[in-house]
Amino acid sequence: MSEQGAVDRDALTRRDFLKLLGGGGLALAFAPFIDWGKYMPNPDTTALIKEKVILSDGTHANVNTFPVNHQEIITYPTTGDQVLDKEAFRKWNLIRLPEDLGGNVNDISAFRVYSMICLHLWCVWRYVPIGEIAGNDKGQCPCHGSMYDPLSGKAIAGPASLQAPPSNALPTLYLEADDTGNLWIKPATWNLYKNGIIGYGRFPTA
Repeated sequence: MSEQGAVDRDALTRRDFLKLLGGGGLALAFAPFIDWGKYMPNPDTTALIKEKVILSDGTHANVNTFPVNHQEIITYPTTGDQVLDKEAFRKWNLIRLPEDLGGNVNDISAFRVYSMICLHLWCVWRYVPIGEIAGNDKGQCPCHGSMYDPLSGKAIAGPASLQAPPSNALPTLYLEADDTGNLWIKPATWNLYKNGIIGYGRFPTA
């Protein structure tokens, strides 16, 4: 008898179920108004410094030697720890634009840098240069087909393009070049109106 009573006390009543359902519905109703970007895993929240743009072969990227219509994966911010520096949230696509988009100019205007984390479901996208696939010069995510404009970092096709701002534009890094043409990453500010928030998005500047 006592065992049966324990089962009855622990059982989920119809009233409890309706309360649970109502609470879940309320949470979903307010979910779009929560700034989820505050809780996204960004590389660092401390003050950052200017860093060299180091390519996969260990060389310093230079405007005079980096090929037109080409992509390299770079790391920022670097920590010196081989494990931490492999995190996807520290990886960026360094793109030199094709000629028709201004990539033949030997200054920083020929370059774009975007987070590799797709804004849809956090897969890793890459830039597909013209010539590699006919008619292409877009950022493409292999998981669900989101595509990004290399000029602005905005999603132009696929599920990411259907998301409301700021979750339809990739976070970016800003570059500068020294007197020899070597590229440097300017210190980032992780908010929606500057570099953006990795995995969440950015409000593009005009």
